[in-house]
Order: sequence, then structure tokens, then C-alpha cells
Amino acid sequence: MTKPRARTCPICGQPAGAGDLRPFCSARCRDEDLRRWMVGAYRIPGPAIGGDDDEDGERARPGEDG
Repeated sequence: MTKPRARTCPICGQPAGAGDLRPFCSARCRDEDLRRWMVGAYRIPGPAIGGDDDEDGERARPGEDG
């Protein structure tokens, strides 16, 4: 049988911690990952999501029937 590979921290590459910190090595790296998600550094690819735009791309103005 092969020995399982040691997991590394996705932020800094150090060996991952155990318990609540996994897959990170420290609370600092865990918090850095959360910060990256919050500022939009990580994005899931897919089509752009439109706001309240109509099919022709113009926004409906308040009081107008669309």
C-alpha cells in the first residue's frame, strides 16, 4: 500500500494543521482565505448574472410599465 500524501495549506504551502484548522496550517491562513472570498478574489466561473435589466438591456424606470 502507498503512504497517503501529507496535506499542505492552500494559502502558504506549509503542512496542514489538524482539527478545526484543516485544511489550513494556522488561523492566519484560514482568515486570509476568508478575506479572499469576501473581496471577490475567488470566483466561480459561469455566465454573468444580470440585475433588473429587461431583455433589451435597458433598465425599467420606476412608474413605467415594461
